[in-house]
Amino acid sequence: MSATKFFFIALYAVMALVGLFAAAAAKDYLQFFGFALFLFGVGSAYATVKRHFDEAHAH
Repeated sequence: MSATKFFFIALYAVMALVGLFAAAAAKDYLQFFGFALFLFGVGSAYATVKRHFDEAHAH
């Protein structure tokens, strides 16, 4: 895995953690934003890992 992919996985992990902290500290619509940010971070990290393995198996 390249350094770029590691960087983006780490970035998405930080975004997911920020989303969880925002959801825990907020009320009303900001709680939804926190959960949405968490889901975006987890989904993007998963997609990055999936893309790596798809590229590895294509050759």
